[in-house]
Amino acid sequence: MKPSLWSLPILFLVADATIAAEKAKPLYISPIVTAETPGHAVSMDVDLKGSRSLFLVVDETGDGYGCDWADWIEPRLVGPKGTLKLTDLKWKAAFAGWGSVKMNRSAGGQPMVVNGKPVANGIGTHAPSTIIYDVPEGYHRLVAGGGLDQGGVGQQGGKTSSVRFLVFNEKPGAGNSATGEETEVPLERFVVPEDLEVTVWAQSPLFRNPTNMDFDHHGRAWVAEGVNYRGARRDGEGDRIMVVEDTDGDGKADKSHVFVQEKALQSPLGVAVFDNVVVVSQPPDLLVYTDVDRNQVFDAARDKREVLLTGFNGKNHDHSLHSVVAGPDGKWYFNQGNMGAQFTDRSNKTFRIGSPYSMRQIAVHKSDDGHVYLGGFSVRMNPDGSHCEIIGHNYRNSYEQIITSLGDLFQNDNDDPPACRTSWVMEYGNAGFASNDGLRSWGADRRPGQDTPTAEWRQDDPGSMPPGDVYGGGAPTGITFYENGALPEKYNGLLLSCESAKNVIFGYQPELQEAGFKMERTEFMTSNPERKWAGADFKGRSNRDLNTWFRPADVTVGPDGAIYVADWFDPRVGGHGTSDRTLSGTIYRVAPKGFKPVVPKLNLNTQTGQIAALRSPAINTRYLGFSRLKEAGEQSIVPLVQLAKDSNPYVAARAIWILAQLGGRAERALSMLLEAEFKGGGAPQTRIVAFRAFRRANHPGIMDLARRLAVDPSPAVRREVAFYLRNEEANPSVVSILVELAKRYDGKDRTYLEAFGTGATGKEAAVYAALVKDTKSSDWNKATAGAVWRLMTAAAIPALQERVFNRKLPVADRSQALESIAFVRSGSAASAMADIANFAQEKELADRAAFWVKWNNDRWWKSYKPGDKLKGGNAKQKLVSVVIPEEQGPSKLPSVAEILKLKGDVTRGKAVAGRCISCHVIGDLGLDVGPNLTGFGKRFPADVVARAIVEPSAEISLGFEGQHLRTHKDKLDIMGVVLADGDPVIIRSMGGITQSIPASDLKSRQPMKRSLMLSADQLGLTAQDVADVVEYLRSSEE
Repeated sequence: MKPSLWSLPILFLVADATIAAEKAKPLYISPIVTAETPGHAVSMDVDLKGSRSLFLVVDETGDGYGCDWADWIEPRLVGPKGTLKLTDLKWKAAFAGWGSVKMNRSAGGQPMVVNGKPVANGIGTHAPSTIIYDVPEGYHRLVAGGGLDQGGVGQQGGKTSSVRFLVFNEKPGAGNSATGEETEVPLERFVVPEDLEVTVWAQSPLFRNPTNMDFDHHGRAWVAEGVNYRGARRDGEGDRIMVVEDTDGDGKADKSHVFVQEKALQSPLGVAVFDNVVVVSQPPDLLVYTDVDRNQVFDAARDKREVLLTGFNGKNHDHSLHSVVAGPDGKWYFNQGNMGAQFTDRSNKTFRIGSPYSMRQIAVHKSDDGHVYLGGFSVRMNPDGSHCEIIGHNYRNSYEQIITSLGDLFQNDNDDPPACRTSWVMEYGNAGFASNDGLRSWGADRRPGQDTPTAEWRQDDPGSMPPGDVYGGGAPTGITFYENGALPEKYNGLLLSCESAKNVIFGYQPELQEAGFKMERTEFMTSNPERKWAGADFKGRSNRDLNTWFRPADVTVGPDGAIYVADWFDPRVGGHGTSDRTLSGTIYRVAPKGFKPVVPKLNLNTQTGQIAALRSPAINTRYLGFSRLKEAGEQSIVPLVQLAKDSNPYVAARAIWILAQLGGRAERALSMLLEAEFKGGGAPQTRIVAFRAFRRANHPGIMDLARRLAVDPSPAVRREVAFYLRNEEANPSVVSILVELAKRYDGKDRTYLEAFGTGATGKEAAVYAALVKDTKSSDWNKATAGAVWRLMTAAAIPALQERVFNRKLPVADRSQALESIAFVRSGSAASAMADIANFAQEKELADRAAFWVKWNNDRWWKSYKPGDKLKGGNAKQKLVSVVIPEEQGPSKLPSVAEILKLKGDVTRGKAVAGRCISCHVIGDLGLDVGPNLTGFGKRFPADVVARAIVEPSAEISLGFEGQHLRTHKDKLDIMGVVLADGDPVIIRSMGGITQSIPASDLKSRQPMKRSLMLSADQLGLTAQDVADVVEYLRSSEE
């Protein structure tokens, strides 16, 4: 029922950007034109003497712009040279609030009609609109008419169509609306904390369309451009890495130049700078440029270009390779979205990572480290590309991640519209976006009663990390962590996450909460405090309000200690679409009021300069200090021990990481410094940092330290011990530590439980045996029962089955045992569940067991066919044919324009819309076979809503394209949306009918060229019914 959001383009061509010194005055302004205006039009004769530019503006009048179709009628220039039709003159730029500006056609592409009369010569548009021309010599008057087009007047009885025509000879003042020439969001639109201010540091034309940025230790910004983003081939020479700098020290950039431009660069999403080494994330490659002569210009004859790693899928795709950042341990970190990858590191270790979204052929193939990874993932490696580790996976598209000086990794992840998130990434964590067998999306595995965030990030399933802050629709991009610098001390520990769809930088100050983090979201910087979002996948079409054009692509901390935000600037975000043809961008600075930036001059050849670099607010500058101090060895011990006592815990932690890697005297000094911490007398984070640092240094005594910390009073410290044990063999020492960790589970802390399960990877049966040794199944406490749920081992099935049938236990404990069986992938688990379904005396337990048998029969138990053992027959439902009939002949309904002349009734519309909920969600009702219609009517014009009902096949929403499957065995035709494209194929059809078809029974599969939705004629709707539904959808938040 919903048209594709990407089928509503906005033509937004560009004139040369100019800056008006003051608000321009119109040469002509019409009265408001409505359907009550005689002829639905006005005439104008405008004096243009001395004018070099002409701006034709159609303004909305405050009632929304769903029906404000407007035509410039027979517009022409008149002067000594005669008469020149504007339709014979090429405009410089044109912008329309909906549809596009067209010569001799309406904004919707139909013939222009005003008050029932055809307009043969004119320009069709839709308010708000600006069309810009150069005025040729010899012409000094504009003669034209301005009228309401029938495309708008024909809707809602013409009651919502109202516009005003204006003519300017210079750029109009923006007011609250864009004119088509703006290149930035004005500073006064931004809201930040009261003690801070926003200023412009750099803007186009110093660079174009910024996707990512980094600052070097000299204070220069290195900006990755995305001019060729997705389908836009705007620069045939490829995209660029720009160097932007403030050469005169006035606090604003005044110069830029190209470091490198090459055809291989197509919207790279990451740039990192380490002295004269520049790392660019450009799928399929992670590129390293070494600027040998240090002139910040890459010259292939003198400088070095190296492919550090290759095999990352998704060239010019958002879900691909993202930026590199240096960790406090001297490692490099980067991530990739779920386009998949197969890459070999410099240690000759190959990683194979696919998902249902992309590279399915390698999904669930083991990587050379013995583990299976899915979807998006995070990597930790040596700077030379060796010893890669996957430290988190199964994301959708984490655009960027950041690691703190304490060693905590934070990320955001995008699944617009339902469940974007900002998360702490637990080491080796599985975010849960795809099924663990790599075959199904979360939607295919969504169980009855689960809300979207729970289902999408699989929070009811063992093995999924906690998702952190799940906030719904959005398009998160860059992320950073502020630890020290120019801002007041209260901002230390501030996580900043760009949310481009909501025109905001979210702020968090993560606090330890048991084993995980408490993350309370605030709006640190926004241009849209009223939260009237537009131009995003979850909010429909763009508008002209500049508040909604702030699209932060990246945020970082500069070496001067201020926060810098790169704005992509566009009325549109998401759906691979852009509308800003100016290619504009701005880098804003957020700092204390009156801030005067000073970039420290660092002499990296001195110990003082190296310590100063390690203290830097800029994360990649700190790496320079780390590297030089580590190189100096024991000479660095004294200043590092002193730094480790710093009152700022983030600064102090930076010293601990290096000391742990210097060996000998440094280790002894560090151990003495931290002895009180290891005894549990200090902050848990210090013990965590020390343990992490010794791990990364491969300290020979790390196992003894792990054993010691396994009884630490802090669950956050103990979870670090669990992470360390993940890759250890199942020897008695390791198993005993894991049992100790399990016994200290409080029965509630999901982060702790997942950490324990991570540590037990590959050792589940041995850990289970030791955990329950000499303990009857009826005597398990909450810690044991929870640990067994997370272990997912077949060894536990007999005891779990005993607990389910033990009627002396509380039903809640028996239910937990049943749920534990459901996630064990073994024949014994399948048989046990079938027995429970057949023989449990309590209906609640029997019904739940029967559900799991049927659910898993085509999933992880399909090899065992437990459904065959159910009383009453096989769990597998007989396949049924579901055919969507084709519409016979043209619609018998009047045109959309005629339908919208009818007065709609909300109450009747709500009743009629009840027919839609067999396939659509509206408010809290309905099935999600087709697009969610909640708020749909408010996001789109009435004619678009009506056309979606009358002609559903005209536009089909992305992700809801139908498939026509035909089976071998019963020769059935099944039409619907494919949810899982593996074996079996899972398809959902009208009415929410979901069926699993074995791949062997699939005879043919064809994409449907029409909508799965029945048309208004097929549903038996009258013209009045359609008008009523439109009125209901447009007047309600449902």
